[in-house]
Amino acid sequence: MYGSGARVKPAHARGAGQHVLLVVHEPGVAELLCTTLELAGYRTALAGTGSEALERLAEQRFDVMVVDAVLPDMASLARRRPVVAHRPPVLVLTEYDALDELVPELGPGQRDYVTKPFRVAEVLARLQVLLRDAHPGHAGDGVIGYRDLVLDDTLREARRGTRTLDLTPAEYRLLRHLLVNAHRVLSKEQIGQHVWDDHRGDNSIEQLVSRLRRKVDRDAPGLIHTRRGFGYWLGHIDAEH
Repeated sequence: MYGSGARVKPAHARGAGQHVLLVVHEPGVAELLCTTLELAGYRTALAGTGSEALERLAEQRFDVMVVDAVLPDMASLARRRPVVAHRPPVLVLTEYDALDELVPELGPGQRDYVTKPFRVAEVLARLQVLLRDAHPGHAGDGVIGYRDLVLDDTLREARRGTRTLDLTPAEYRLLRHLLVNAHRVLSKEQIGQHVWDDHRGDNSIEQLVSRLRRKVDRDAPGLIHTRRGFGYWLGHIDAEH
């Protein structure tokens, strides 16, 4: 039996929209982790095998991975040594206490492990530690960040480097939405629903994005971009989105 069940909303360490790749073969464990992590504020993607996980890593950037050591193709992956541009930190679910032998195919990087049967609270706590070490600006505790752009939910304050951004409530909500969906294109309809809880005209959204962009990207490399015909996204211009 794992954790305390997927129906209970976690009251422990919470995420801030980070992307988690779950590499889990057992359907029951996969469902529990997906439900629990999403309730805790993460966004999840699921892979049932190691090969599928590598395909997902090649297509999209993830902040952290949760890997069940009992995968049907784990041994073959160790021999293939695939090349992945971005290797996120890895939390391993295992019945063994030999971490160095578990996932050699993932290469060097930050790792931690939780022994099975695991407790959901421990998984959440270990994920937060891995994320804090790998991405200090995404560590939870009300702080969301990307490069030198930081948003503090506790203070309702946004900063770009050492410069405090003077944002209206609507601009703050838009910036937060873009940050937690970094590298993902958001349509005007999605932005309108999130910022105003209804659909506003294209012109209203364009003006809002324009005002926010002038404040965020002033005297600094641009982070807010337009995908013509689709919407807007936040991230480095060379990043996948």
